[in-house]
Amino acid sequence: MSFSLSRSIAGTARTRSFLAATSLRSAFSPSKSLPLSVRVLQGQQARFLSETARSAIDNAVKSSPVVLFMKGTPEFPQCGFSRATIQILSLQGVDPEKFAAFNVLEDDELRSGIKEYSNWPTIPQLYVNGEFIGGCDILIAMHQSGELSELLDEAKVLVLDEEAAKSEGAEEEAAKKSE
Repeated sequence: MSFSLSRSIAGTARTRSFLAATSLRSAFSPSKSLPLSVRVLQGQQARFLSETARSAIDNAVKSSPVVLFMKGTPEFPQCGFSRATIQILSLQGVDPEKFAAFNVLEDDELRSGIKEYSNWPTIPQLYVNGEFIGGCDILIAMHQSGELSELLDEAKVLVLDEEAAKSEGAEEEAAKKSE
């Protein structure tokens, strides 16, 4: 399931005046105690995400229990990190009915906006139940440690095998009868 936000955020302004950028920069100027290299990077990361774009991304993040912003589609990933993330989610057994993927290559504003929205510099980015989890490197570490399996199980976004589904159904029936 792939979807582009290009219609939702196409009407947003792409340019900002020097004056607006200067006043925003002075309002959020980086601390002088940080190293120069960090201060320069912080200044470069300001993208001024519009409210329209932020709203569209909010809606996308809430569209499914598991949301992935990636390069390409799950069927045809366009980078190795996106491919690895899809493979990890597949190995974990994420239910396709509870999963949505958004191709950031279809919209430049989405591609840069999602980085500002999450304050995370790379793509892909995974959200579970509206919470930012991380990028490919974080998912690999969580997958290897077992944390990702626990997180996805607690979020109830995994495909249940037939036996587990039957026992879960039996537990629900028993709970209803005891009420």
